[in-house]
Amino acid sequence: MTQGSSFTPGNTWVVKIGSSLLTDNGQGLAIGLVNDWVDDLVKANRSGVKIVIVSSGAVAEGMLRLGFSERPKSLHLLQAAAAVGQMGLVQMYESSFQRHQLHTAQVLLTHDDLRSRERYINARSTLRELLNLGVVPVVNENDTVVTDEIRFGDNDTLAALVANLVEASTLILLTDQQGLFSSDPKFNKDAELIQHAKASDRRLDAMAGPSSAIGRGGMTTKISAARIAARSGANTVIVSGRESRVIQGIAMGKVSGTLLTADRELLVSRKQWLATLPAKGKLFLDTGAVEVLRNQGRSLLPVGVLRVEGEFTRGEMVSCIDEAGAEIARGLVNYNRMETMQIVGKDSREIENILGYVGDEELIHRDNLILN
Repeated sequence: MTQGSSFTPGNTWVVKIGSSLLTDNGQGLAIGLVNDWVDDLVKANRSGVKIVIVSSGAVAEGMLRLGFSERPKSLHLLQAAAAVGQMGLVQMYESSFQRHQLHTAQVLLTHDDLRSRERYINARSTLRELLNLGVVPVVNENDTVVTDEIRFGDNDTLAALVANLVEASTLILLTDQQGLFSSDPKFNKDAELIQHAKASDRRLDAMAGPSSAIGRGGMTTKISAARIAARSGANTVIVSGRESRVIQGIAMGKVSGTLLTADRELLVSRKQWLATLPAKGKLFLDTGAVEVLRNQGRSLLPVGVLRVEGEFTRGEMVSCIDEAGAEIARGLVNYNRMETMQIVGKDSREIENILGYVGDEELIHRDNLILN
């Protein structure tokens, strides 16, 4: 392993695996490589790191199984190939992690899922519960149902959005290249590996090259993904998945490829993002709830809410108002206006009896709450 940049990877990673790498440039699923990555990911997981995998390869594997020699241009053929290939991907990941007695979960997302506040909260809650259960989510774009208007366009972007979703500390982009170079090393023998840069550095744009024939993403989308991940404070690592024990090196804080760092820390960045969202409604709190939020850093429960104002849906921003009429906090609410009105002042254990289901025991989770 060549010596590169060092950093602190943190305890939540999103690992994106590219099509060319995963399918060995269209020759079939690279099961040996996958097993090597999984071995290292399991070691990291057992040391306390939560792992989310964003996997490309469904279309490429489907193309191979269906005998296509080149990527179809028809959306319907692409969707058909994805449906066939997804079966192989799911089976491969589950079998590989089962060698270590770990379960995986398939999570298929569309851009629409993350554009809608309600679906965003749902996806975030589901991924968080899977991680808490010790399951490794395997995320992919839902290629079988998406249309051109709502496609992510590449799984680098999807991985970055998932990093925002789960508040990842590190986004790892495994590719078939060593990292980002100052120019294309295929044509310039003097091209230098960019070991460390700020994701926001605009000079990186001129260094990116085109995508491969198998995958949709190139270095351009990886730089763009690093900037998306940086919005919530995540650092991005671009490394070769063919390098022996590359993930093990990252776990030790060593990067042999390219490290693109965020300008702000994770918590600060997320709180700043929340602060920009407009409030759609108001929750009026009793003195006990105000005390809990201000001095104990806990979530807002229904029992501490006196009344509700405004129109809002699940996942939208609401203001938290004390009995003097001052806003003391704001956050993303877990229930819509009508549901909230039914459960205010109630113990969280009563939610299921009142609504017929229980989504969350909190009205606003502390991770989605900012104090004024």
